[in-house]
Amino acid sequence: MLQMVLNYLGIAVFASSGAMVAIRKGFDLFGIAALGIMTGVGGGVVRDLFLNISPPTSIQHWPNVTVALVATAVATLTARLFIRMRRSVLTLDAIGMGFFATSGAAIAVDHGASWFAAALIGMTTAIGGGIIRDVLAREVPMLLGPDELYAVPAMLGAAAYAAIDYLGPQWVGLVVGTVLATVLRLAGLVFHWRLPTGPADLIVRGET
Repeated sequence: MLQMVLNYLGIAVFASSGAMVAIRKGFDLFGIAALGIMTGVGGGVVRDLFLNISPPTSIQHWPNVTVALVATAVATLTARLFIRMRRSVLTLDAIGMGFFATSGAAIAVDHGASWFAAALIGMTTAIGGGIIRDVLAREVPMLLGPDELYAVPAMLGAAAYAAIDYLGPQWVGLVVGTVLATVLRLAGLVFHWRLPTGPADLIVRGET
């Protein structure tokens, strides 16, 4: 039950972040709905492809797309409130990433994945929707930019779930993994934590 709730929460939060990006880019209502839905369910579709679930759950059954559409509509109607809040998209993205990191890992485990595969699939589930959103909006995906930590918190949250699920109750792994991933991502935003980049002089000159 908790796994399902986290999955729906992740879809709703990611769909809202997609709607915010679409509004900021000046998309029409269809574009806002499309980007919101694809952001909300994109990570789950990628997860299901890895797990050989065909057709992907998000498009096979109506609840996931419906949750994404409703969240997109609510975000659109309250967009002025969100736009006044600086970094609202990043905050929503961090929360959705935490939800998806553990729910993706949990679904992978339920389908027989090893703990190592579950951690990687959980990370991919968490970052997939954001990558789709950024590519469609013609922005450099946060995964590839030199900004605050993004994929690392997702991977650590998914790995924490896989480890705890192997040793103890699933719900503990879901809670700990979600909180860990979300807090690390938000802390990275606040304190500007980031991984090292390549040599600065080569980056400036564009040398290879």
